[in-house]
Amino acid sequence: MPKLTALKKRMCDMDKKLLRILPKVQKPARYTGGEYNQIIKDKASVDIRMALCFPDTYEIGMSNLGIRILYGIINEMDGVWCERVFAPWGDMENEMRSNNIPLWALESGDPLAEFDAIGFSIGYEMAYTNVLNMLDLAGIPIRSKDRPELTPLVFAGGTSCCNPEPMADFFDLCVIGEGEDADRELLLLLREAKKTGMSKKEFLSEAAKIEGIYVPSLYEPVYNEDGTLKELRTLENAPEYVTRRIVTDFDGSYFPVKPVVPSTEIVHDRVTLELFRGCIRGCRFCQAGFVYRPVRSRNVNRLINQGIDSLENTGYQEITLSSLSTSDYRSLNGLCDGLLDFCIPKSIGLSLPSLRADNFSMELMDKVHQVRKSGLTFAPEAGTQRLRDAINKNVREEDILSTCRIAFEGGWNNIKLYFMLGLPTETAEDVLAIGGLAMKVLSAWKSYSSNKSKGINITVSTSCFVPKPHTPFQWEAQVDMDEYRRRVALLRGNMRAKAITYNWHDADTSFVEAVLSRGDRRIGTVIEEVWKNGGKLDSWSEYFSFERWMTAFKKCGLDPKFYACRERPFDEVLPWSRIDIGVKPEFFRHEREMCYKGLLSPDCRKKCENCGAVLLMKGGRCDG
Repeated sequence: MPKLTALKKRMCDMDKKLLRILPKVQKPARYTGGEYNQIIKDKASVDIRMALCFPDTYEIGMSNLGIRILYGIINEMDGVWCERVFAPWGDMENEMRSNNIPLWALESGDPLAEFDAIGFSIGYEMAYTNVLNMLDLAGIPIRSKDRPELTPLVFAGGTSCCNPEPMADFFDLCVIGEGEDADRELLLLLREAKKTGMSKKEFLSEAAKIEGIYVPSLYEPVYNEDGTLKELRTLENAPEYVTRRIVTDFDGSYFPVKPVVPSTEIVHDRVTLELFRGCIRGCRFCQAGFVYRPVRSRNVNRLINQGIDSLENTGYQEITLSSLSTSDYRSLNGLCDGLLDFCIPKSIGLSLPSLRADNFSMELMDKVHQVRKSGLTFAPEAGTQRLRDAINKNVREEDILSTCRIAFEGGWNNIKLYFMLGLPTETAEDVLAIGGLAMKVLSAWKSYSSNKSKGINITVSTSCFVPKPHTPFQWEAQVDMDEYRRRVALLRGNMRAKAITYNWHDADTSFVEAVLSRGDRRIGTVIEEVWKNGGKLDSWSEYFSFERWMTAFKKCGLDPKFYACRERPFDEVLPWSRIDIGVKPEFFRHEREMCYKGLLSPDCRKKCENCGAVLLMKGGRCDG
């Protein structure tokens, strides 16, 4: 009842226009705020207000652990109030525009334009048009040059900022790397700038001195006649390179044990417990595996306490363990035992995503599925051992089949397998082998299942490989869309068993993603053109329009294949060349050469390959 009363009071205080339109839209709880554990501060007691913006829907943003961490840690600052802002769905946007309601923050209901700092968290390039749309909904000019005043300061962070150039004209600055410390230092500087009357230009010059802060206006792109980048020229004493910021004491770092509990269903409606950052594996296609290096872990007892506190503070009935490779956490068995002692008596589920087929433990899975049994998901990525070695997946077919056999003997009958098409060096034989591997999994079920009465469901999913910045494959060409579709058709024709379901990602979205991932500053004009012609929520099939993107490229005089489907030489200046993520460029080149030789590199625990990322720890150690 107290929660309902508070929500009613909150609703009564909201603008009457908003109250009239909420019954007309889907899931109105997305827009009302008033959730349990939200943080409300007295506006008279704060001198810096920050809007933490997620350029996608409430259900996606509230599932994001990074948003929960930043929301909590910024609100621990005295005199600073951080509020949440999410993108409205199309029906709500239409009502807002027709009723002249600007985009607002959930906690206070105040318009976005009233905030001192507006920070976007961007983990996916297809969200770029939504950033522009949210700024426009708030009545804020989308381009940095059209916002001459110090506030509102518009900036961004997240993995997409590893190449900040496509959105350089829209953001005042970008946070490169992990934001826990950098965001707080930035807000303290903004507070000082407000007090002393700094101009925006003066502030940005000072902000560029903070480690991990990239100020686009301090760099000028110069192009060759063939359209390639000649240099990204530094201006006004800008740092030559911006080094990625990391949390060096991850074990002692902030974790939100009292997160906001959403008032409507979200995608990941559960407690998410972060075990470690980084990955020991070194898969050559994986951007996250490189930009979150080095490996930093939390103590097992600290994790158990954080998990239990989070469950008690939220009332969730499920907890999931989060990392890039959960089964690589050294104390995983002990962690699960400690959590299950709390979870089992209360019928709380414990899930372990991001498992690897080469260290799967049936004993562990039996433990965590005492409450409820779900399917198993593995990502072999490629169908043949040759290609798995080329991408440094470090998983053998016998590992995959042995794991499936153990699972089938334990009563599992639902397996999901994820692969990529279009990987470097891929052949028709590699494509067909995906279907062959799925058939071997089916054969293993027939031979070893202890529960054949329920049948078997094997789901094979493929996506189109997207070459990403700051990986050994950053120089690679993406296969063109027709070739990708041909490979999909080839694989589809090779999987005819009724027990095997084949799903594939569309080529159009992956093509645009590749352009945005490796684009230079000129791509900003395309993003703006797409948005002007109705582009928004491009990660949703309901809104994505490939034709709209192609029309924008043509109008802006840019060839998308120049960015997506062109192999780049080692000596070409890359748009993200001013960003130092800690991994040495020569390491990336070496790993790419190892791919074409079909050679594996050891994981970090077997042998350190001196990638360079450990230097970010400044005397600390890597847990790999």
